Amino acid sequence: MKTVALVVPCFNEADVLNMFYDETMKVIDSLRDEYMTELVFVDDGSRDDTLKILKELASRNHAVKFISFSRNFGKEAAMLAGMEYAVKADFIGILDADLQHSPDIIPEMLRFVDKEGYDVAAANREDREGEAKFKSFLSESFYKVINKVSETKITESAQDFRIMRKDVVKAIISMPENIRFSKGIFSWVGFNVKWIGHTNRERAAGETKWSIMKLAKYAIDGILSFTVTPLRLSFVFAVICAVMSFGSLIYAVIRNIITPEYTAVVPYVLTGMFFIAFLLLLVTGIIGEYLARVYTEAKGRPKYIVSQTNTQVVYSFSEDD
Repeated sequence: MKTVALVVPCFNEADVLNMFYDETMKVIDSLRDEYMTELVFVDDGSRDDTLKILKELASRNHAVKFISFSRNFGKEAAMLAGMEYAVKADFIGILDADLQHSPDIIPEMLRFVDKEGYDVAAANREDREGEAKFKSFLSESFYKVINKVSETKITESAQDFRIMRKDVVKAIISMPENIRFSKGIFSWVGFNVKWIGHTNRERAAGETKWSIMKLAKYAIDGILSFTVTPLRLSFVFAVICAVMSFGSLIYAVIRNIITPEYTAVVPYVLTGMFFIAFLLLLVTGIIGEYLARVYTEAKGRPKYIVSQTNTQVVYSFSEDD
């Protein structure tokens, strides 16, 4: 019998976990004749009763596994931990615990990767109805920018919600970087992907953990992780500054020849100085961001630390399954 592991990152999801479990188990039960399925919950340092609920679910159902971090390491680390623990399954899925990712399309995803030869079946958000217009604008702008400056193309509105073959997951977890941007990594490793249109549901309970600031940081991580174009901006800015400085010099010389009494050059000088200072600070900031990433990677710290878990092996299925 083929094995399936569904990785579920959790951060302060106590209000919705039981609802998620009940709905997802209905789907798992419908697949019982073909697949042996486990739920691999990753508690990303929650401060509510998430871990307590996960332990209760695990005590009732041996197919429920949980991994609890020592603190909040972020969703990227939680997804990585789940994939590393589940890598021996034939098919590994990722979905959110808030029920915005509908478990109902899991059977369709499995059909594409198991029966129709695709390596990945991934959800692609079809619309942003109900989302704040400013947030939608930022999201759309992000995809346009990163696909413009990066060689790794990311499907617009791509979601983490997906089912993958084992080989795909092995390729993903083999990438050693600490600052991870999974949407870019999913695209970079390639493979044959089947995109499935998906409309996000409303959160079943609780509040979204993605503020504008967190989304902005995530976007910056994505852009800096998959392109060096910002570093090359320093050369562009240098050329622009040189042209403007030369142009200002020519203008001042010609103006003084035509109007000898003209002496009001201070405003132009100050404007030029401030503009050049802005460009220098911008370039320095960009270089600093890249150096910070080099520094982080060089330290070689673990991507996450597990404090509690009910599984002591990489994956609980035996080698014979």
